[in-house]
Amino acid sequence: VLLKEMNDLISASLIDTGYAGSAPSIERALSDLGRRLDDVRTVVCTHGHPDHAGSAKALADRGIEVLIHPADAERMRTGWGSAVRHPSRGRLFAAMTPPLERFTPLADGDVLPMLGGLEVIHTPGHTPGSVCLYGARDRVLFVGDALQRRGGKIGFASALYSDDRRAADRAVKRLAELDVEVVVFSHYPPIHDGANEALRELAGRVRD
Repeated sequence: VLLKEMNDLISASLIDTGYAGSAPSIERALSDLGRRLDDVRTVVCTHGHPDHAGSAKALADRGIEVLIHPADAERMRTGWGSAVRHPSRGRLFAAMTPPLERFTPLADGDVLPMLGGLEVIHTPGHTPGSVCLYGARDRVLFVGDALQRRGGKIGFASALYSDDRRAADRAVKRLAELDVEVVVFSHYPPIHDGANEALRELAGRVRD
C-alpha cells in the first residue's frame, strides 16, 4: 500500500513490502504513480510474515527506514535450524523472512506522521507483533492480516496462519472502539460501507 499526501512532492511511505525480491515490483508500482523508489523514506510493516516483510531488509539496505513491532523483528531472527528443531507455523514463517539488521520499533499508541497521523494499534495474535494503523482524519483503518474479508464481510484473522487465534480474535474488540469508515485489507478489496457496524458485530462474537 502506498501512502502519499497530495501536497507532498518529496517523500512517500509504504505499508508492507511483499515477499523477498519484491523491490522491482514496488518500483514498477511507484513508477505507475509517477514516483520512484528513491522517494520512499519509510516502510511500515504490519507484521513479520514473509509476504509482508520479506523485502523489508532489502529496502532497509537501501537506506529506507523500516518500522516494525520489536516482537516480530525478534521473531524474524529465527533460523532454519531452530524452525526445524522446534517446529511451529510462527517459526517457519519467521525463518522464511530475511531478518532486519536495523529497524525502528513500533509501540502501541505511537502516531506516525502520515495521512494526518496514523495511530499504531498493537493487535497481537496473528503474530506477536501484529499492528493495525488508524487514521482518525480519514476514518481509515489498515489492518494487515489482523482481519480478513470473506464473502464481502469482515472476518477474524486466519486461524491457519495465526500464532494465537484467541488473542487475534480478542484484538478485534479494540478495533471496534474506533470510528471507521474504510477498512483496508492486505489481501482483499477494502470495505467502504458499514465498517463501524461490521467491526462491532464481529467484536460481539468474540469469546473471552
